[in-house]
Amino acid sequence: MSNEPFKDLFKESEIFSNREMLSPHYIPHNLLFRDKQINEIVKYMTPSLRGERGRNLFIYGKTGTGKTSCMKLIVEKLRSLPVTKARISYINCRIYNSRYRVLYKIVSDYLPLYAKRGYGIVDIYERIINWVDEDGKVLVVVLDEIDVVKDLDDLIYTLTRANSDIKAGGITIVGISNRVSFKDSLDPRSLSTLYENELIFPSYNSNELATIIQDRVAGGFKNGVVDPAAVNLAAAIAAKDSGDARLALKIISKAGEIADENGGKKVTVQEVGEAAKVAEEEIAYELINTLPEHQKLIVYAVALLSIQGTKYKRLSNDGENYIFSGDVYSKYENIAQSMQKEPKSARWYRKYITDLDMQGIITTYESGKGIRGHTKLIKLAYPPEKIKNTIETGMAKEANG
Repeated sequence: MSNEPFKDLFKESEIFSNREMLSPHYIPHNLLFRDKQINEIVKYMTPSLRGERGRNLFIYGKTGTGKTSCMKLIVEKLRSLPVTKARISYINCRIYNSRYRVLYKIVSDYLPLYAKRGYGIVDIYERIINWVDEDGKVLVVVLDEIDVVKDLDDLIYTLTRANSDIKAGGITIVGISNRVSFKDSLDPRSLSTLYENELIFPSYNSNELATIIQDRVAGGFKNGVVDPAAVNLAAAIAAKDSGDARLALKIISKAGEIADENGGKKVTVQEVGEAAKVAEEEIAYELINTLPEHQKLIVYAVALLSIQGTKYKRLSNDGENYIFSGDVYSKYENIAQSMQKEPKSARWYRKYITDLDMQGIITTYESGKGIRGHTKLIKLAYPPEKIKNTIETGMAKEANG
């Protein structure tokens, strides 16, 4: 085998200087336009940091509004404080997506030797209670993307009711979600135990996104490589779509990759235009994989009907093929039942359709009078084959553990 495929492996990029700074996972020391939200979170958490039982906090906002970055920055700074009676466990619920896994993560964070023994959920719960009781500490459990936990009712009930079993100290929940409406699906017994503050993160506007991109460009790209017009275009595209900083950064990063691969020396509006199409799809597929289970099944139903066709598929005013909402619900019911899952009611289905429309995964259209009277028509915003494959790959990964 020749060395030809590897000859450029260690060649220095003429575009990038530090690509890590363009990653959505990079947490800058200064989060632009989020001082107010950071101060609010710290204010709500202050009682817990003093060793008092604080109120639970729920943080909402669309994808890419800085919720996770702010929380991670706060957790990092609080852990460095020399004196605090609180212990913080930050939990990514995409990974730890059940009550057992969340409790196991808490034990792993602070009682790692105990965690290795393979105890059941009751033993782990009692060990956490005893550990909190030892010195009256307060455990702050940060649940990022809380709405993807499969048995969320059980988790909420367990964590909130734990305070009844703790003699000194307590447990406070900080939940982070992209959907304000996620609590609507909780069981009344879980809701009754919550006594919480709420904080909503607004989407970034075009000017804010341009400043954020420019801040990352200064460290992530070589000096003078990125045209200011390219920054403004990336910001405008992301602002129009959803005000998503992750999308804005992905666009400018992809634009840099395109310039690099083509041997260019500058990132211009042309590369940004090409990058936007790819970046938007990638973000959409990432979002689909993090949807709550039943919303994902609904999207899967739309994808299958789009591919297989349906008796009542019809054209909308814009000439696109849409599918009747009733057909989608019937298909969703069949899929859920085939997976031994209880389908959600028609009322919940309608709420989920609204959520999916707001997130830009589907588009909906209200029909006029027709063969079924007034009804909602649905179409995927992305290629159905890709959506189908994305969901099936995710399902296979979940099934394999």
